[in-house]
Amino acid sequence: MEKRNRMTEGPIGGAIIRFAVPLFLGNLFQQLYNSVDSLIVGNYLGNSALAAVSATGTLIQLMIGFFQGVFLGAGVLVARYFGAQLDEPLQRAIHTTITIALTVGVLLSLIGVIFTPTILDWMGTPEDIFDQTISYIRMYFAGSLGLILYNACTGIMQAVGDSKHPLYFLIISSMTNVCLDFLFIAVLHLGVFSAALATIIAQFLSATLCLIRLTHTKDVARVQLKHLGYDLDMIRQIINFGLPSGLQNSIINFANVIVQSNINSFGTMAVAGLGAYSKIDGFAFLPVTSFNAAMTTFIGQNLGAKQYDRAKRGSRFGLLCSISIAELIGGLLILFGPTLIAAFTNEPEAISYGLDKLHISAPFYFLLATSHGLAAVLRGAGKAKIPMLVMLGCWCIFRVTFISIMVPLTHSINVVNWVYPITWSMSAVILVIYYLKADWVHGLDLKTL
Repeated sequence: MEKRNRMTEGPIGGAIIRFAVPLFLGNLFQQLYNSVDSLIVGNYLGNSALAAVSATGTLIQLMIGFFQGVFLGAGVLVARYFGAQLDEPLQRAIHTTITIALTVGVLLSLIGVIFTPTILDWMGTPEDIFDQTISYIRMYFAGSLGLILYNACTGIMQAVGDSKHPLYFLIISSMTNVCLDFLFIAVLHLGVFSAALATIIAQFLSATLCLIRLTHTKDVARVQLKHLGYDLDMIRQIINFGLPSGLQNSIINFANVIVQSNINSFGTMAVAGLGAYSKIDGFAFLPVTSFNAAMTTFIGQNLGAKQYDRAKRGSRFGLLCSISIAELIGGLLILFGPTLIAAFTNEPEAISYGLDKLHISAPFYFLLATSHGLAAVLRGAGKAKIPMLVMLGCWCIFRVTFISIMVPLTHSINVVNWVYPITWSMSAVILVIYYLKADWVHGLDLKTL
């Protein structure tokens, strides 16, 4: 691996920023997948079709979030071996990760296609968009292998300091997605399912490009197909590092699926309006997400190299940047919110729903940045169970209980809107206390894994 990809030397701020910028640009193009679907669907197929896409957003994020977390955790293991310059276990970790991705991708495609109607019925999807929603999400599930393999490959590349090639591949696949959306929907008029078809074709393209890169590189992260297989010791370690992160993401998104079912009860305009806000929110928070991913890799590599003080200083720098950027973004969203939401829907009622959500959430983005930033630091330190438990208590159990009790009592969608800043504040306080009081830097020896 080229020396420049190591984050264990040189100025801390420069190392994190250089790594975070390509991640941000890559995440920006990745976010285009569903957002372009929504823009084109909303403008060419109408609000019912937009609501069908929006109604599946939390379900898709549940699937994506779990596997992103798992392979982010696997990336922490790879980053630690890379930082410690232990090439043989690094190779075993990489090949086991790819093998797991291939297996799980096939299984998820089968399960998702079969159980889509049951899941959507359980979510309380409105009848007037039920058929369109089934066709969209079934097609999306059919492409699960591309999505999962892409996340596994990028997790490996980023763990060894390569955040540029995932960016290049995402630019290519995102442009493909946009062109196919226009072709399938605006030209061929194939319907809402074709938006998902465009997305999965683009996902398979990006996964293929990543895999080609890994099989042709000459450095220690090279993948050789003949070495793919299940290494039981590495599976145990990947589960130890990755499962808590995956569960954390799935816990959050599972709670959001239940929240979405409550949003669905307020009708199609509420689904469309809050769906439009969620797309904007996804874009807006990308700089923070990118800093967090950079921090996880930075912490993992430096703790693997036993540079404990450097890891501490890097965590403080990353947290400060994340929180500052989050508040700046919140202010900009409040200023430009009406224009941004109107880009997704021209219905005044839907726009009103979206603006209500934005005005309640945006001022408290610093709390969300604090929670996610500290979770990223702890994941890099191999302590992913701590943020998982905090998110389980605050973002799942409390959030779902609050919604389930208060929505029937008040019949107000603002209950749904306010539960987010409330639970962000709870998790931020708990994680700050742990970060300041606990010894999260020491206690993990690669030889004992």
